[in-house]
Amino acid sequence: MSSSGTSTARASGASKPANRRRSSSVTKALNQIPLNQVENAGSHPAAKGAHSGLSSTSEVQPLSGKPRPAKRKAELPDIYRSKGFWDDLKSGRWMLVPASAFKLMIVPFILYANHELLIHFGLLAPGTFNLWAHLILPQNKLSDGRYGKSWWDFVFVANYIILWSFIRQSVTIHILRPMSKSLGISRGKVMRFTERSCGVYVMYDLPTWWFKTEFFWRNYPIQGMPLRLKVYYLMQAAYWAQQTIILAAKIEKPRKDYKELVAHHMVTLWLIGWSYNVYLTYIGVCVFVTMDISDVFLALAKCVNYVSEDASPPIFAIFVVVWTYFRHYLNLWILWSVYYEFELIPPEHRMYFRPLEDVWLAPWMQWQIFAPILLLQCINLFWYFLIWRILIRALMKNPLADERSEDEDEDPLEVEGEATTLEKTQAE
Repeated sequence: MSSSGTSTARASGASKPANRRRSSSVTKALNQIPLNQVENAGSHPAAKGAHSGLSSTSEVQPLSGKPRPAKRKAELPDIYRSKGFWDDLKSGRWMLVPASAFKLMIVPFILYANHELLIHFGLLAPGTFNLWAHLILPQNKLSDGRYGKSWWDFVFVANYIILWSFIRQSVTIHILRPMSKSLGISRGKVMRFTERSCGVYVMYDLPTWWFKTEFFWRNYPIQGMPLRLKVYYLMQAAYWAQQTIILAAKIEKPRKDYKELVAHHMVTLWLIGWSYNVYLTYIGVCVFVTMDISDVFLALAKCVNYVSEDASPPIFAIFVVVWTYFRHYLNLWILWSVYYEFELIPPEHRMYFRPLEDVWLAPWMQWQIFAPILLLQCINLFWYFLIWRILIRALMKNPLADERSEDEDEDPLEVEGEATTLEKTQAE
């Protein structure tokens, strides 16, 4: 074909009528849909009353409207969103909202600092009673520099329940939740490494260092505590009280061993309160250490299991050894001491129960000390059975899994207490 013919053909193709072009045929097909006819009739005044829909010469146009929004990141559940400070305060939501907990937490510190400034500038006399110091600082300092128990300790504990709420929720929402999403590790598994470090430090300077149980009873009553011991004990009390409130409010998702977990909380508070009140803080610190160290190894075993299932069985086996030593051997050793060494207390200090005179250890009080530690041992034995079942399955080449967990992959904030009992043998 000649060049002139080719150009003529191109020209004729370019000048095809609209109804011969491909886009027009698509438009014609779309016009057969009644919905398109109605919509077009409503949008084109010239087509009002007509039933033919789009003009035969119109072209298909891109759909109008905003582009589809990009997929958003998972948002916090509504229960963790503030509804205003006063509403959070009245409803108790402040325990779950870090911003509200922080506002409530800083009030005593601001008022304490304001009181000290008024003294500094001479507007108040030196030594003026500062109520807010009793919320922030331990009280009842003795002449030898140690500290005794005080009624103000209840106020101190109540204030630091707020602090623990702020720390718990801040770390969970802003640090551990993103970490758990990226690494597949839940809050409870990470928290084991961050909560349990002070007990050994406090125990190191005590005569009971590494479970010299005879010093539980010699020189009783030991009414003066080093500052670190008093602060440690009261902070433990605040922590466990906060955990108990969270549990009682059913924020933590119930597990198969929910009743055992509740019992563990109750027994722990029982031990803290009575041992502090009757001057047996040395034995209390030792019980804390038996639980805390085994928790750290439990967290390690859990995290390794998420990273590598092949490396998990040896680490889990080490955890079982540590758990056996601390939760059973040492706990039974403490029970043996309560049963056999109680009489090391000087006779004049274990004959009477006179609370108004601050005299507590009558002979029957031996069983008041023995009972909660025995209950802890029973709960530990229940979990010990579950631990061994997991280990046996691992040795049989089954994947390590916490069989008390029902939903390991859930958002750690959709259920605040997603950590299972083996992760939270003292309740996260």
